[in-house]
Amino acid sequence: MKITLKVWRQKNTQDKGKLVTYDIKDASPDMSFLEMFDVLNEELLIKGEDPIAFDHDCREGICGACSMVINGKPHGPLQTTTCQLHMRSFKDGDTIVVEPWRAKPFPVLKDLIVDRTAFDRIIQSGGYVSVNTGVTVDANEIPIPKNIADEAFDAATCIGCGACVAACKNASAMLFVSAKVSQLAMLPQGKAESKRRVENMVATMDAEGFGACTNTGACEAECPKQISITNIARLNREYLSSKLTSEYVEA
Repeated sequence: MKITLKVWRQKNTQDKGKLVTYDIKDASPDMSFLEMFDVLNEELLIKGEDPIAFDHDCREGICGACSMVINGKPHGPLQTTTCQLHMRSFKDGDTIVVEPWRAKPFPVLKDLIVDRTAFDRIIQSGGYVSVNTGVTVDANEIPIPKNIADEAFDAATCIGCGACVAACKNASAMLFVSAKVSQLAMLPQGKAESKRRVENMVATMDAEGFGACTNTGACEAECPKQISITNIARLNREYLSSKLTSEYVEA
Protein backbone atom coordinates (compact mmCIF):
# COMPACT_ATOMS: atom_id res chain seq x y z
CA MET A 1 0.00 0.00 0.00
CA LYS A 2 1.12 3.53 -0.78
CA ILE A 3 -0.02 6.03 1.83
CA THR A 4 0.51 9.76 2.18
CA LEU A 5 0.74 10.75 5.84
CA LYS A 6 0.27 14.28 7.09
CA VAL A 7 1.46 14.20 10.69
CA TRP A 8 1.36 16.96 13.29
CA ARG A 9 4.91 17.82 14.39
CA GLN A 10 5.42 20.03 17.42
CA LYS A 11 8.69 20.28 19.34
CA ASN A 12 7.19 21.27 22.68
CA THR A 13 4.24 22.99 24.35
CA GLN A 14 5.46 26.44 23.28
CA ASP A 15 6.01 25.52 19.63
CA LYS A 16 3.22 26.38 17.18
CA GLY A 17 3.54 23.06 15.36
CA LYS A 18 2.64 22.14 11.78
CA LEU A 19 1.59 19.26 9.56
CA VAL A 20 4.50 17.48 7.85
CA THR A 21 3.98 15.16 4.88
CA TYR A 22 5.54 11.68 4.69
CA ASP A 23 5.19 9.12 1.91
CA ILE A 24 4.77 5.49 2.93
CA LYS A 25 5.64 3.36 -0.10
CA ASP A 26 5.11 -0.21 1.09
CA ALA A 27 2.72 -0.50 4.01
CA SER A 28 1.27 -3.95 4.67
CA PRO A 29 -2.53 -4.09 5.08
CA ASP A 30 -1.93 -6.33 8.10
CA MET A 31 0.16 -3.72 9.93
CA SER A 32 -1.40 -2.00 12.88
CA PHE A 33 -1.45 1.78 12.62
CA LEU A 34 1.25 2.02 15.29
CA GLU A 35 3.44 -0.54 13.51
CA MET A 36 3.24 1.64 10.42
CA PHE A 37 4.53 4.52 12.56
CA ASP A 38 7.32 2.28 13.88
CA VAL A 39 8.48 1.60 10.31
CA LEU A 40 8.31 5.30 9.44
CA ASN A 41 10.32 6.21 12.55
CA GLU A 42 13.02 3.69 11.65
CA GLU A 43 13.34 5.36 8.25
CA LEU A 44 13.53 8.80 9.87
CA LEU A 45 16.25 7.64 12.26
CA ILE A 46 18.30 6.22 9.37
CA LYS A 47 18.04 9.63 7.69
CA GLY A 48 19.16 11.33 10.92
CA GLU A 49 15.79 12.98 11.43
CA ASP A 50 13.81 13.27 14.65
CA PRO A 51 11.29 10.39 14.93
CA ILE A 52 7.61 11.11 15.49
CA ALA A 53 6.74 11.03 19.18
CA PHE A 54 3.55 9.18 20.06
CA ASP A 55 2.13 7.45 23.13
CA HIS A 56 1.80 3.67 23.37
CA ASP A 57 2.10 0.97 25.98
CA CYS A 58 0.19 -2.32 25.89
CA ARG A 59 -0.81 -2.23 22.20
CA GLU A 60 -3.70 -4.52 23.15
CA GLY A 61 -6.48 -1.95 23.45
CA ILE A 62 -6.31 -1.88 27.25
CA CYS A 63 -4.08 1.00 28.40
CA GLY A 64 -5.66 3.87 26.44
CA ALA A 65 -2.30 5.49 25.71
CA CYS A 66 -2.42 5.48 21.90
CA SER A 67 -4.22 8.78 21.44
CA MET A 68 -4.36 10.00 17.84
CA VAL A 69 -6.95 11.91 15.84
CA ILE A 70 -6.96 10.19 12.45
CA ASN A 71 -8.73 11.98 9.60
CA GLY A 72 -10.70 13.99 12.13
CA LYS A 73 -11.83 11.03 14.26
CA PRO A 74 -10.35 9.99 17.63
CA HIS A 75 -8.53 6.66 17.12
CA GLY A 76 -9.54 6.59 13.47
CA PRO A 77 -12.44 5.24 11.37
CA LEU A 78 -13.28 2.29 13.65
CA GLN A 79 -14.65 2.42 17.20
CA THR A 80 -11.51 0.97 18.69
CA THR A 81 -8.14 2.09 20.02
CA THR A 82 -5.45 3.23 17.58
CA CYS A 83 -3.26 0.20 18.34
CA GLN A 84 -6.10 -2.09 17.23
CA LEU A 85 -6.61 -0.20 13.98
CA HIS A 86 -5.00 -1.86 10.96
CA MET A 87 -3.91 -0.44 7.63
CA ARG A 88 -6.54 -2.55 5.84
CA SER A 89 -9.03 0.01 7.12
CA PHE A 90 -7.58 2.39 4.52
CA LYS A 91 -7.22 2.23 0.75
CA ASP A 92 -4.11 2.24 -1.40
CA GLY A 93 -3.24 5.84 -2.23
CA ASP A 94 -5.14 7.35 0.70
CA THR A 95 -4.01 10.54 2.41
CA ILE A 96 -4.20 10.21 6.20
CA VAL A 97 -4.03 13.23 8.50
CA VAL A 98 -2.84 12.43 12.04
CA GLU A 99 -3.10 14.93 14.89
CA PRO A 100 -2.99 14.87 18.71
CA TRP A 101 -6.03 15.27 20.97
CA ARG A 102 -7.30 18.84 20.69
CA ALA A 103 -8.41 20.12 24.11
CA LYS A 104 -7.14 22.86 26.40
CA PRO A 105 -6.81 20.50 29.40
CA PHE A 106 -4.66 18.19 27.19
CA PRO A 107 -1.69 20.39 26.17
CA VAL A 108 0.57 18.94 23.48
CA LEU A 109 3.92 17.88 24.93
CA LYS A 110 5.52 16.80 21.66
CA ASP A 111 4.13 15.78 18.27
CA LEU A 112 1.23 13.41 19.01
CA ILE A 113 1.77 13.19 22.78
CA VAL A 114 -0.53 15.18 25.05
CA ASP A 115 -0.52 15.66 28.82
CA ARG A 116 -3.53 13.76 30.19
CA THR A 117 -2.66 14.09 33.87
CA ALA A 118 -5.87 16.12 34.27
CA PHE A 119 -7.66 12.76 34.26
CA ASP A 120 -5.36 11.53 37.02
CA ARG A 121 -6.17 14.54 39.17
CA ILE A 122 -9.90 13.97 38.68
CA ILE A 123 -9.56 10.36 39.81
CA GLN A 124 -7.39 11.35 42.76
CA SER A 125 -9.97 13.89 43.89
CA GLY A 126 -12.53 11.08 44.10
CA GLY A 127 -10.58 9.49 46.92
CA TYR A 128 -10.78 5.88 47.98
CA VAL A 129 -13.39 3.36 49.08
CA SER A 130 -13.12 3.13 52.87
CA VAL A 131 -15.42 0.16 53.44
CA ASN A 132 -13.43 -2.51 55.29
CA THR A 133 -14.54 -5.93 54.11
CA GLY A 134 -11.99 -7.65 56.34
CA VAL A 135 -10.57 -10.99 55.28
CA THR A 136 -11.57 -12.69 52.07
CA VAL A 137 -15.30 -13.31 52.25
CA ASP A 138 -17.69 -15.57 50.43
CA ALA A 139 -18.84 -14.22 47.08
CA ASN A 140 -22.40 -13.94 48.38
CA GLU A 141 -21.46 -12.15 51.62
CA ILE A 142 -22.23 -8.75 50.06
CA PRO A 143 -25.17 -9.46 47.76
CA ILE A 144 -25.26 -7.35 44.60
CA PRO A 145 -27.94 -7.90 41.94
CA LYS A 146 -26.42 -9.17 38.69
CA ASN A 147 -27.81 -6.32 36.61
CA ILE A 148 -26.23 -3.78 38.98
CA ALA A 149 -22.91 -5.63 39.01
CA ASP A 150 -22.93 -5.80 35.20
CA GLU A 151 -23.62 -2.07 34.83
CA ALA A 152 -20.89 -1.21 37.34
CA PHE A 153 -18.46 -3.46 35.47
CA ASP A 154 -19.38 -1.87 32.14
CA ALA A 155 -18.61 1.56 33.58
CA ALA A 156 -15.33 0.27 35.02
CA THR A 157 -14.12 -0.75 31.55
CA CYS A 158 -13.33 2.92 30.80
CA ILE A 159 -9.60 3.10 30.03
CA GLY A 160 -9.29 6.88 30.35
CA CYS A 161 -7.96 7.32 26.82
CA GLY A 162 -9.56 10.75 26.36
CA ALA A 163 -11.32 9.98 23.07
CA CYS A 164 -14.56 11.32 24.57
CA VAL A 165 -12.89 14.67 25.20
CA ALA A 166 -11.32 14.76 21.74
CA ALA A 167 -14.67 13.95 20.11
CA CYS A 168 -16.70 16.53 22.03
CA LYS A 169 -17.06 19.99 20.50
CA ASN A 170 -16.80 21.42 24.04
CA ALA A 171 -13.96 19.11 25.15
CA SER A 172 -16.21 17.76 27.89
CA ALA A 173 -14.96 15.00 30.18
CA MET A 174 -18.44 14.07 31.38
CA LEU A 175 -18.38 10.53 29.92
CA PHE A 176 -15.05 9.77 31.60
CA VAL A 177 -16.06 11.26 34.96
CA SER A 178 -19.50 9.64 34.87
CA ALA A 179 -17.94 6.23 34.25
CA LYS A 180 -15.57 6.65 37.20
CA VAL A 181 -18.41 7.81 39.44
CA SER A 182 -20.82 5.10 38.27
CA GLN A 183 -18.48 2.17 38.78
CA LEU A 184 -18.48 2.91 42.52
CA ALA A 185 -21.80 4.69 43.05
CA MET A 186 -23.74 1.60 42.00
CA LEU A 187 -22.04 -0.73 44.48
CA PRO A 188 -22.69 -0.87 48.25
CA GLN A 189 -18.95 -0.51 48.94
CA GLY A 190 -18.99 2.84 47.16
CA LYS A 191 -21.93 4.38 48.99
CA ALA A 192 -20.02 5.67 52.05
CA GLU A 193 -18.13 8.38 50.13
CA SER A 194 -20.57 8.77 47.24
CA LYS A 195 -21.52 12.39 47.98
CA ARG A 196 -17.97 13.54 48.65
CA ARG A 197 -16.71 11.67 45.61
CA VAL A 198 -19.10 13.10 43.03
CA GLU A 199 -18.79 16.68 44.30
CA ASN A 200 -14.99 16.56 44.35
CA MET A 201 -14.65 14.95 40.93
CA VAL A 202 -17.05 17.37 39.24
CA ALA A 203 -15.32 20.33 40.91
CA THR A 204 -11.90 19.08 39.74
CA MET A 205 -13.22 18.46 36.23
CA ASP A 206 -14.43 22.06 36.04
CA ALA A 207 -11.21 23.41 37.54
CA GLU A 208 -9.16 21.56 34.91
CA GLY A 209 -10.99 23.46 32.17
CA PHE A 210 -13.09 20.76 30.57
CA GLY A 211 -16.23 22.01 28.81
CA ALA A 212 -19.89 21.36 29.52
CA CYS A 213 -21.87 18.44 28.09
CA THR A 214 -24.44 19.29 25.42
CA ASN A 215 -25.68 15.71 24.89
CA THR A 216 -24.63 15.37 21.25
CA GLY A 217 -23.53 11.78 21.89
CA ALA A 218 -20.21 12.14 20.07
CA CYS A 219 -18.38 10.81 23.12
CA GLU A 220 -20.31 7.55 23.19
CA ALA A 221 -19.95 7.14 19.42
CA GLU A 222 -16.14 7.37 19.60
CA CYS A 223 -15.51 5.56 22.91
CA PRO A 224 -13.44 2.42 22.17
CA LYS A 225 -15.02 0.68 25.19
CA GLN A 226 -18.56 1.76 24.28
CA ILE A 227 -19.23 3.50 27.59
CA SER A 228 -22.88 4.53 27.58
CA ILE A 229 -24.03 8.12 28.03
CA THR A 230 -26.58 6.78 30.52
CA ASN A 231 -23.68 7.12 32.95
CA ILE A 232 -23.82 10.90 32.42
CA ALA A 233 -27.47 10.87 33.50
CA ARG A 234 -26.44 8.90 36.60
CA LEU A 235 -23.66 11.39 37.33
CA ASN A 236 -26.13 14.27 37.12
CA ARG A 237 -28.51 12.50 39.50
CA GLU A 238 -25.71 11.70 41.95
CA TYR A 239 -24.44 15.28 41.86
CA LEU A 240 -27.87 16.89 42.26
CA SER A 241 -28.81 14.52 45.07
CA SER A 242 -25.54 15.25 46.85
CA LYS A 243 -25.96 19.01 46.55
CA LEU A 244 -29.51 18.84 47.91
CA THR A 245 -28.80 16.53 50.83
CA SER A 246 -25.13 16.74 51.68
CA GLU A 247 -23.67 18.86 54.46
CA TYR A 248 -20.21 18.19 53.09
CA VAL A 249 -18.15 21.29 52.40
CA GLU A 250 -14.84 20.87 50.60
CA ALA A 251 -11.89 21.94 52.71
